[in-house]
Amino acid sequence: MDSLVAIGINKVTYVMNALLMNLDRLHTTERGVFRIRKNLGLDEGDVVAWCSKQIMDSTADINRMGKNWYIEVNQCRITVNASSYTIITAHRMEMYHSDLRKKE
Repeated sequence: MDSLVAIGINKVTYVMNALLMNLDRLHTTERGVFRIRKNLGLDEGDVVAWCSKQIMDSTADINRMGKNWYIEVNQCRITVNASSYTIITAHRMEMYHSDLRKKE
C-alpha cells in the first residue's frame, strides 16, 4: 500500500477501485437472494445485477472494514465479502421503510 501512496493513489481510492474492477465476480447464494429480496422488499429477478447497479451508482459510499465491503447507497447498505465477492446481505437504512421498488 505504501507504494500506491507514493504514486498518488490513496487507500480509499484503491479499495473502491478494487471492488469496482471486480464487479464481474459479484455473486450470492440462493439463501442470499432470498435474504436480500426479503430485507429490501425487492421483486427483482436478478438480485446480483440490482446490487451491482447500486454499487456503481456515483453516490455510493464504499468502505472496507476487515473482511467485508459495506456499500451505502439509496437508503440501503449492501455487505460484500472482500475476498470472494459474495453479496452477504443488504438492509434498508431508513427508520420507516418505503418500498425501494418505487425509487427505481
